[in-house]
Amino acid sequence: MYEHKTWEQLMDDLLTAVHLPQVAKREGTFVYDVLSPAALQLEQVYMQLNRVLQIGFAETSYGRYLDMRADEHGLKRKTSEAAQGFVTFKGKAGAAVPKGVIVATADGTMYRTQAAAIVSDTGVVSAAVKALEAGSSGNVPAAIINTIITELPGVQSVFNAAPTLGGYDGEPDSELLQRLLAKVRNPATSGNADHYLQWALEVPGIGDAKVFPIWQGPGTVKIVALGSDKQAPGIEVIAEVRRHIETMRPIGADVTVAGAIEVPVHVEVQISLTPEAGSLDQVRAQIEQGIKEYLHKLAFKDRVVRIARIANVLLDTPAVLDYDQLMMNDGNHNLVLQEDQVAVLGTVKLL
Repeated sequence: MYEHKTWEQLMDDLLTAVHLPQVAKREGTFVYDVLSPAALQLEQVYMQLNRVLQIGFAETSYGRYLDMRADEHGLKRKTSEAAQGFVTFKGKAGAAVPKGVIVATADGTMYRTQAAAIVSDTGVVSAAVKALEAGSSGNVPAAIINTIITELPGVQSVFNAAPTLGGYDGEPDSELLQRLLAKVRNPATSGNADHYLQWALEVPGIGDAKVFPIWQGPGTVKIVALGSDKQAPGIEVIAEVRRHIETMRPIGADVTVAGAIEVPVHVEVQISLTPEAGSLDQVRAQIEQGIKEYLHKLAFKDRVVRIARIANVLLDTPAVLDYDQLMMNDGNHNLVLQEDQVAVLGTVKLL
């Protein structure tokens, strides 16, 4: 709005306002040199005024200013959460595993045991762990936690038989804005569908949700939740959504909460590469990233996975010169999802 208020324009305005024909106003004169610093400072003021306008409206606001806009409507930014899970210690029967033992992955992601345990007669014991640092970096697959940091007499090894889950980086501006606009534009009252959607989105780790009123008759409601990573949420997150809604729902409502059903998208294609292309693994990684980004945009927004868009991803990959015989899930046609499904990347086979 104030982009035209540059130093040059302000100098012209200020010099024009000096109505003394007999006084010199060209560069280097007293009048010019006196007005120049004022014009420079006014330019900075107008730049800040532009910024004030941006942070004053939700769709152009950011950071703590967006937090303040959201707070006006009773919304709080979802904070980061630490991943949790279980690890199994192997050692001599009777060996103690105190609370607070530190274990880690090979790349240094660390976890702390949440309760004391004793190695059983079978030589193993399971213990609950929580990541030292909040965030999605604590979500690791099975068999990744394999290092004992704390000295434990009588204990030889540790491993996680199942993935650790629940790590969350905190709500980004885009998701907070989405919740804010949804609340303002779709007023929630008396446990209507919009109310259930807002309650689901308030849980950390949930990026979107769908509400199906009277899905099994009067008084029944089904909520299908989608994780912030555009995949099915973990069972712990689903359980938290269920608990949260139970504290908010109207009396008498029969509520079912489920995670989105993942539908893998498998791609097979024959490609020709440019002379500058790297290894086939590098090209595959680039294509996989492009397909992931496309599927993320679709999640709970569009139920049709279009094979033409997959083709666009291939052609937008710098290393790909051309392609032929593109197949998606063993067919050459679009994939249509059900209302409670979400498309996720499966395998990418390059011929």
